[in-house]
Amino acid sequence: MKVYADTSVFGGVFDAEFARDSRQFFDDVLAGKFTLVVSALVEEEIESAPAFVRDHFMQLVSSSELAEISPEVLDLRDAYLSAGIVTPKSTDDATHVALATISQCEIIVSWNFKHIVHFQKIPKYNAVNVLHGHRTINIYSPSEVISYDAP
Repeated sequence: MKVYADTSVFGGVFDAEFARDSRQFFDDVLAGKFTLVVSALVEEEIESAPAFVRDHFMQLVSSSELAEISPEVLDLRDAYLSAGIVTPKSTDDATHVALATISQCEIIVSWNFKHIVHFQKIPKYNAVNVLHGHRTINIYSPSEVISYDAP
């Protein structure tokens, strides 16, 4: 299963609130549960992150797929913006969803509850996807896709 992880998931490994589930997500990736997809945009955003976040990213990127920003991605991103799902101020968030969609990912994981993992936005992203001839994408936080040990 191809899963796109946005930048927030990599940073989440080092955030007290999100660390446990972010680490478990990446453990699941390393165990082969998911094929990790990252993008040039994630790489760009990671460049300004602290060194420990960049190091963690570099450990995982060699075994992941890289989604490139293509004209098709930019067209879909612009369709999200035109539909008013997010404002131009959140263009990068729309780009992450477009990258995941065009890369044929089944899931995008993110800790961005304002612009990506939001109950009002997810159906809108998927409506635009369908209107533009793309399949829908599942959008979750890492907490919703990780393996949990049996009690």
